[in-house]
Amino acid sequence: MTISIWRYSHLTLAVSSFVFILLASVTGIILAFQPISEQLQPYKVSNFESITLAETISNLKAEYPEVLDVQVDANHFVLASVITKDGESLDGYINPETGLFIGDKIEVSKFFKWVTNFHRSLFLKSTGRFFVGLCSFLLFLITISGTVLILKRQGSFKRFFSKIVNENFNQYWHVVLGRLSLIPILILTVTGVYLSLEKFDLLPKNTIAHDIDFENLSKTPKRNILEIPVFKNTRLSQVKSIEFPFSEDVEDYFTISLQDREIVVNQFNGEILSEIKTPLITMFSGLSLNLHTGKGSVLWSLVLAIATANILFFIYSGFAMTLKRRKAKLKNKYKKDACTYVILVGSENGNTLPFAIQLQEQLLKADQSVYITELNNYTTFSKAEHFIIMTSTYGEGEAPTNANTFFEQLKTVKQTQEISYSVVGFGSLAYLDFCKFAIDVDAQMQHQFTQELSVFTINDKSITAFEEWVTLWNNNHKLPISISKEKLAVKPRLSNSFTVVNKTKAEDHPDNTFLITLKPNTNTFTSGDLLAIYPKNDYRERLYSIGKVNQKLQLSVKLHENGLGSGFLNTLNKDDSFKARIVKNTGFHFPKKASKVILIANGTGIAPFLGMLDQNTKNIETHLYYGLRQNTSFSLYSAAIKEAQTKNQLSTLHLAFSQEEPKIYVQSLLKRDALQIAETLKNRGVIMVCGSLAMQKEVVAILNTITTQHINQPLSAFKTQIKTDCY
Repeated sequence: MTISIWRYSHLTLAVSSFVFILLASVTGIILAFQPISEQLQPYKVSNFESITLAETISNLKAEYPEVLDVQVDANHFVLASVITKDGESLDGYINPETGLFIGDKIEVSKFFKWVTNFHRSLFLKSTGRFFVGLCSFLLFLITISGTVLILKRQGSFKRFFSKIVNENFNQYWHVVLGRLSLIPILILTVTGVYLSLEKFDLLPKNTIAHDIDFENLSKTPKRNILEIPVFKNTRLSQVKSIEFPFSEDVEDYFTISLQDREIVVNQFNGEILSEIKTPLITMFSGLSLNLHTGKGSVLWSLVLAIATANILFFIYSGFAMTLKRRKAKLKNKYKKDACTYVILVGSENGNTLPFAIQLQEQLLKADQSVYITELNNYTTFSKAEHFIIMTSTYGEGEAPTNANTFFEQLKTVKQTQEISYSVVGFGSLAYLDFCKFAIDVDAQMQHQFTQELSVFTINDKSITAFEEWVTLWNNNHKLPISISKEKLAVKPRLSNSFTVVNKTKAEDHPDNTFLITLKPNTNTFTSGDLLAIYPKNDYRERLYSIGKVNQKLQLSVKLHENGLGSGFLNTLNKDDSFKARIVKNTGFHFPKKASKVILIANGTGIAPFLGMLDQNTKNIETHLYYGLRQNTSFSLYSAAIKEAQTKNQLSTLHLAFSQEEPKIYVQSLLKRDALQIAETLKNRGVIMVCGSLAMQKEVVAILNTITTQHINQPLSAFKTQIKTDCY
């Protein structure tokens, strides 16, 4: 399978640095807990942020006859080196408020030392440090290439954190955790490279050298430590280290290293003798060390531990996905010029391939000559009679990687015989450009070949939908083929539960239709989304368009004889619960901003519109065209429609009854109001259609006639203003 340059780079980098990244990640997880163990020690005083440098120096001088130096570490522990009254040297933590000794300096355990040395150099000294630094750089490149792949998948920067369709465990969590870990991993890799460059002396050297005028030093006016302005105005939290004077000679002074500068202070009068800003390279070195190790923050240490653990998961899931793609190679029994049927496949992640391979197997079992290949391998097929194109869509309606040159080849490669074709699009309604590439392929194929079936779209790898397409397709070919559902079946992940709040009786309605209201355990849905139910808890999925009414989920369902989905819903009673999942259908949501909205529906297609009217709190001008069999059919929805009109959520209602004299269809009403329809589209209004595919086809034809006659443009010029969800 052709792999994009970004995916190829991502995979190549991962393979080439696999061992080093694995070892660095395992040891990195362990080392993330070293700073946590240090920070749990009781050496930080409660009011550390308010203590001044003057108080600290004064307390130390009062407690010890000689103080050599003081250091404040990333944990805000104050470490002092002093001479006690007994003349003994003492190195340890002190309380800056009292100057009292509170604990010995923390010594890193032998275990952490061993892990640290292994993490830094793999016990290979300079050679090991080089490979670890290189590993950090490669991981940085892997992170960048992975980010690009996510951007290509999501379509744009603004959709980077949009919902990811859960197609399979490895792929879903590889992307989700990749997005969440992006910043920590980038920080880990950049700081790792920086520290390696520093270790090999490849960074600029900046040393601080103070120029002090020793001839003009003065002991007057002598001030108490507590009265020296620079000490009084400096918080201990700003200090990195203090070097005390060696003697009481005026030539000896305080050297104080702060976060952003280093100062030299006269020990007698407090005069600042020299002040030099800390070089940026030094500041970056300290910042890199703390960010890379997690020193000074329990929270950041935990973030690093989790991010590093995620790297281990990325190694596993990345290779698992790669193996899956490799397993799904296309194999052929016949040569390309010996086949009647040609299956052309477009798939970015390999999820479409099992369906194409299953169809190939069935055609072979039916003693048909069939050839399967990627869309990018399109060429002449001398005996082909029928093309079957099965393709997914990538990013913002783009071609999958192994189909991105198909249109160019379609222009240059010419078949010498007449060929018919069928296009099957695979995708998810959670994305705006649902099956757009398949639709574009169909449009291009029409210029050269005979369309046998209208483009057929399949949501979320629905086996039921694929089986439906196979049946439709085989009506023309009459072959003994049947799809093996077991090979394609994936157990559905039902993450939401629903409780029946209210349900009408189907037998009370002339069209055997009922309304069912459900209380979900989530509020992350809106009118126009889809409810996916699995009545037998197997691969068979049924989708119903959602209406969100009073924060509850409402469906309009026609009960079919032996209907799997409608039969299941009809058996439910009040307070019954079941599990299902919500499918985002962002391409069919009520517009937040529109000059006018026209809703067109027939039958149970009214369901999402009832919810949209209830949610039309801004009172956008909205007109509803609704087709039913007879007047009594409207009784199920009349109360809700009347309420919407009362609240100005619905401007006008236009009903068409196909089984009562005079028989009128929705299409007739649209012809009658052609000028209003044209004006709506011309003024950036939106038209939404929901119901049967037959109705949609006729409505689209009429709308095209209206725009052609009254605006002098085809309907395709207004495609962003037309939203459809028909079945």
